[in-house]
Amino acid sequence: MGKDDKNTDMKNASGQNTEKNIDRKIVADTLENEETRVAILENGRLVDIFIERLWDRQRAGEIYKARVESVLPGINAAFVSIGDGRNAFLYLNDAKGMKVVPNQELVVQVTKTARKNKGARVTPRLSLPGRYLVLIPQGDEAGVSRRIAAEEERKRLRRFAKELRGEDFGLIVRTAAEGVDQESLAQDIESLLALWREIEHNASRQSAPCLLYRDMGLLGRVLRDDIHGDADEILVDGKDEFESVKSYVSLLCGDKRPTVSFYEGVTPIFEYYGVEREIELALDRKVWLRSGAYLVIEHTEALTVIDVNTGKYVGGRDMRHTVLDTNLEAAEEVARQLRLRAVGGIVVVDFIDMEFEEDRRLLLARLEDVFQSDRSRARVFSMTQLGLVELTRRRGRPDLKSVLTRGCPFCGDNGWVLREDTVALSMKRFLRKVGCANGVEAVLLQANAEVARYVSETYLTFWEDELKRKILIAGVPAFAWSKFRVEAQGTRETVELRAQQIEWRENATVVHRVSSP
Repeated sequence: MGKDDKNTDMKNASGQNTEKNIDRKIVADTLENEETRVAILENGRLVDIFIERLWDRQRAGEIYKARVESVLPGINAAFVSIGDGRNAFLYLNDAKGMKVVPNQELVVQVTKTARKNKGARVTPRLSLPGRYLVLIPQGDEAGVSRRIAAEEERKRLRRFAKELRGEDFGLIVRTAAEGVDQESLAQDIESLLALWREIEHNASRQSAPCLLYRDMGLLGRVLRDDIHGDADEILVDGKDEFESVKSYVSLLCGDKRPTVSFYEGVTPIFEYYGVEREIELALDRKVWLRSGAYLVIEHTEALTVIDVNTGKYVGGRDMRHTVLDTNLEAAEEVARQLRLRAVGGIVVVDFIDMEFEEDRRLLLARLEDVFQSDRSRARVFSMTQLGLVELTRRRGRPDLKSVLTRGCPFCGDNGWVLREDTVALSMKRFLRKVGCANGVEAVLLQANAEVARYVSETYLTFWEDELKRKILIAGVPAFAWSKFRVEAQGTRETVELRAQQIEWRENATVVHRVSSP
């Protein structure tokens, strides 16, 4: 393979500079009241997953009227109350020209959601995203998204932004505005200004702390931000959401619009499209590549470390090309895994050692290329003397592992297990699938005793009402934490009898609900 061939392959791997068609689907799992999940698939592979649970109130983009609780000059920050019990963190540098003092009331926006033991990060510098523009109240900028590469188009959009900018607000032109006329941009500004006037009005009438503005739901946000990315099809399993998506697409996409499909299958939509399995794999530390090589991904408090290994791959020509091919393939998967797992901060990748400087340049160029399509800005640094590649990726939301898992209760948090919520919602999806298939009157599940207790206290009454059947859960102490199974189903009498047998034989605690379906 010559140098030009290698460079061509690098462009093809990025998904940016290639003529190869990418089948891009947005798949939305919206049936459960407790959780909404949206997946983005490219050529059948999961590249991004968004999860929003009912009780995860605090999201990036929300605007609050907050009260300053304390100011800490030593760390150049303040803690502010936004009304959810955990103070948010405000950098004083973000409040330029404003003196921040205790008990002061401020209008702030969440820029980073709360995670682990940290509260949300907020800023008094607000922004309201629309379809084509971002409105910056009290701003004066007229910027254009860096993702719009054509210089003539950048000049055109910047000229429009300057003409449309008001005295009391700035504008940033989003990627979706590429090729859009000035009239459409002006309409976007009108709707954003109306929203901002409403927020101002509510802030003047309400006392802190209180919520002033919440962005559209998860599916709406993903569509707003990603629908211009050449999605071929949007699949939705909820009737109300399906109608909303059709209206949204019709309004915003013009002639070049994706197909919107309503999924009616018995098999849950994520299971049908292989997303559930991909999510499971995204929690593993080892990731196999198609060639037989593999990555090992380790998360620490300070950074994420990725090790590249040849594994089962033995190459074809010689050792140099075996190592180079493995590293180039690994570079693509590193970019996919960081995006899929929502990993942010510092990342160090230990690629297989390469002897030739030309090969190292090819690898760094490939890394730059594959991160071009990543919305969370990533920056690749040069290779260190030890052969490590350092990069940083903007942390836009909690990582997938922190959303779905928690410290293991059996080993002092040294390991991890799926969160009780994660297991419970998997259980509910399974119950819905079983119910759709056979319409039984009652069902008995077996699960870990702690998980069974959590489900019974948190969800069971609501599930019985929603699924219209009697649900019993046998909590078995020896049962694996994240496993569950249907032990019996049928009439109430049959299921109750089986529950009594399980309780006696396996030292189980059976949760009997008194509500009627």
